[in-house]
Amino acid sequence: MPSSLSTLKALVARASILRASILRASILRALCAAFALLLVLAHPATAQLSFKPTAEAVQEDKLLNALKGGDRITGRISIPDAMAASLIQPAGRDWRDFHRGQLPIIGGVAIIGMFAVLLIFLLVRGRIRVDHGFSGTRILRFASFERFTHWLTASCFIVLALSGLNISFGRILILPAFGAEAFATMSGYAKIAHDYLAFPFMLGLLIMFLIWIRDNIPGKIDWQWLRQGGGLLSNGQHPPARRFNAGQKGIFWIVIIGGSLMSLSGWYMLFPYLPADVTELQLWTVIHAVIAMLFIAVMLAHIYIGSIGMEGAFDAMGTGEVDLNWAREHHSLWVEEEQSKGPSGSTPRAVPAE
Repeated sequence: MPSSLSTLKALVARASILRASILRASILRALCAAFALLLVLAHPATAQLSFKPTAEAVQEDKLLNALKGGDRITGRISIPDAMAASLIQPAGRDWRDFHRGQLPIIGGVAIIGMFAVLLIFLLVRGRIRVDHGFSGTRILRFASFERFTHWLTASCFIVLALSGLNISFGRILILPAFGAEAFATMSGYAKIAHDYLAFPFMLGLLIMFLIWIRDNIPGKIDWQWLRQGGGLLSNGQHPPARRFNAGQKGIFWIVIIGGSLMSLSGWYMLFPYLPADVTELQLWTVIHAVIAMLFIAVMLAHIYIGSIGMEGAFDAMGTGEVDLNWAREHHSLWVEEEQSKGPSGSTPRAVPAE
C-alpha cells in the first residue's frame, strides 16, 4: 500500500507539470500568432523598403536646397515663441561673419580715421582763438535746463559708446590686457549699463528735439556759412550766424536722426520678440552697429570743437555763459537779437564777468 500511494502521487505531480507546460506552450503560440498578425497588418515589406539609412541620409546640400522660397529650415514646436522653430538659418552665418569681420573694420576706419583727421587739423590750423581777445563781459548762452539736458544725453552716450565698442573690440584689446575673468566681469556690467542707460538717453534726445528744434531749422544764412567753411580755416573771418550755425545744426540733426535710429534698433534688441522673425532682428542689429560706429566718429569731432579745438567754446555748456567777443565772432546775428531785447525779462543778456 505505501508503495502504491507513492506511485500515485508521482503520477499526479507529472500530470500537473505536463498541464502547465501545455498551457505555457498555448500562450506562447497565441502571442506569436498575434505578433505575426500585427506584422502583416503593418506591411513589413513596405516599411523595410522605405527606410534606407545609408541611401536616404540627409546631406547639408539637401537641407540648403529646402531653403528655396524661404530663409530658414524650421521644425515643429509646442511653445509660443515662433522663432524657436528655426533649425537652420544660413543668413545667421553671414550675420556672425559681419560682426566678427566687416564691422570692426568699419568701426576702426571711422573712429581711428576721425582721430587722424582731427590731429592733422590741430597741427595745421591750431586751436581756434578769439581773434579780439576776451572782453571781460559774458552773455548767457544756455540756461540750466538746457545744460542739464545736454549733459544727461552726453554722459549716457559716452557710457553707451564705450560699452558698445566693447562688443566689437573688447576681445581684441581688453581681453588680452586684463584676462578672461576680468573681461567677463567688465562685459557683464557694461551690458547692464548699456541696457538701462538707453532709456535716459532716449529721454534726452526727445527733450533736445523739443527745446532746440526752433533754432535748428536750416536757412539761407547757413549756405553762406558753409561756403566760407565756417571760418575754421581762416583768422578773423567768421561768417555771421544766429544761435546755431550751420555746423551746429548739422550736428543737431545727426544726433536727432542718428540717435532715433539707434533708439529704434536698440528697442528691438532690448525686446527681441517684437520683430516678426530672427532675420528682421538681425537686420536691426546690423543697423544699430553701423550707425553706432559712424555716430561715435561724428561725436569725436563735436567733442574736439567744443573743448580743445575752439577757445571759449566749452563755457557754453560749462557755465552757460560765453565771452561777448567770442559770441560776436561766432554768432553775431544771435548777439544782435539778444541785445535788442534789452536787459529786462528772462531773455539772455550781457552780464559782467566774475
